[in-house]
Amino acid sequence: MAKKEKVVLAYSGGLDTSVILPWLKETYGYDVIAFAAELGQGDELTDIKKKAMASGAVKYIVKDLRKEFVEEYLWPMLKSGAVYENGYLLGTSIARPLIAKHQVEVAHAEGATAVAHGATGKGNDQVRFELTYMALDPTLKIIAPWKDPNFTLTSREAAVDYAKKHKIPIDQSKKKIYSRDRNLWHISHEGADLEDPANEPKDDLFVISQPVSKTPDKADYVTIGFHEGVPIKLDGQLTSGIRLIETLNSLGGKHGVGQIDIVENRLVGMKSRGVYETPGGAILVTAHKAIESLTLDRDTMHYKQQIALKYAELVYYGQWFSPLREALDAFVNVTQQNVTGEVKVKLFKGRCTPAGVKSPNSLYRADLASFKMGAEYQSTDAAGFIRLFGLPMKVAGAVKRGKKK
Repeated sequence: MAKKEKVVLAYSGGLDTSVILPWLKETYGYDVIAFAAELGQGDELTDIKKKAMASGAVKYIVKDLRKEFVEEYLWPMLKSGAVYENGYLLGTSIARPLIAKHQVEVAHAEGATAVAHGATGKGNDQVRFELTYMALDPTLKIIAPWKDPNFTLTSREAAVDYAKKHKIPIDQSKKKIYSRDRNLWHISHEGADLEDPANEPKDDLFVISQPVSKTPDKADYVTIGFHEGVPIKLDGQLTSGIRLIETLNSLGGKHGVGQIDIVENRLVGMKSRGVYETPGGAILVTAHKAIESLTLDRDTMHYKQQIALKYAELVYYGQWFSPLREALDAFVNVTQQNVTGEVKVKLFKGRCTPAGVKSPNSLYRADLASFKMGAEYQSTDAAGFIRLFGLPMKVAGAVKRGKKK
């Protein structure tokens, strides 16, 4: 009897992967190894091994990747300033390459010839998973059931029916089916009533943050200490990256910070609507921008803003393991050498705003910024500067005026 092929499935225990696991076994006869990554998704991994084995997995493997997630993925992204389309803090996007990387490692360790994921054929995650597989081991076979012509579970309602038929325990029902992804950085919500952009998110949608209408009437303050662009302290105390984000999630969630409702442009060409909760991430992005405002010179800051747009695209498009991302990291790391100091942030009614910033590397000089003239700044120099700076505009204006005569 021929030995069965092994496939490593990125397994979350959610609806999609819960039905894909038995489908892979039933349709193609694969031995399915269920791989789960602990990325700070709360209690979602509770009883997941039992579910995977009951669904037909030959083996269940889980890895705690939170430290690697924070230090090698979130911090580089934070330092870059990457935000997709002015709102999305890339919580799902940044996690997918990490999961796929370890999926490939498990495939090597277990002698598997294929890797599989449960991302749909209409979303971004399929690209993120598959680009990572290709970059790290192009010899592995990629199984993507949603793009398989034999896969008939092409709606979440059909998946619910399949799960019930095969007695697979699931949390979703047809009445309320949100597609959610949660990790240490954020939780996303898509689908159901959110598919109509005209619908306001309901208060009971939110999971890790309070609706703004239910937040306290008194503000809280938190001070974040940075060293070369990396947050290392909370209120003066050295804190691990995991603990720092968890604490800020709790504090920011209390005040409804980091709730974003956007219609974004997917890589595959369509627009989609998502609601995101990123309380800790929103605080850190705000604080990081504040410390940079004090420590980066004008030209570096402006150029870095351009880099941030490209970095966000690379993360969103799943191109984490690309030469360009590595090259951009080299640039970003140089810009962060002086990004050290403290930022006090105010949290109130869904907003996080800087309430004070200081740095030993500050480029801000009160004597220069003051309206009071002094020896350190000769205001008469500005007259010649403006004449030269405006010379091209002056010439163009004269030519334009001459043509009107």
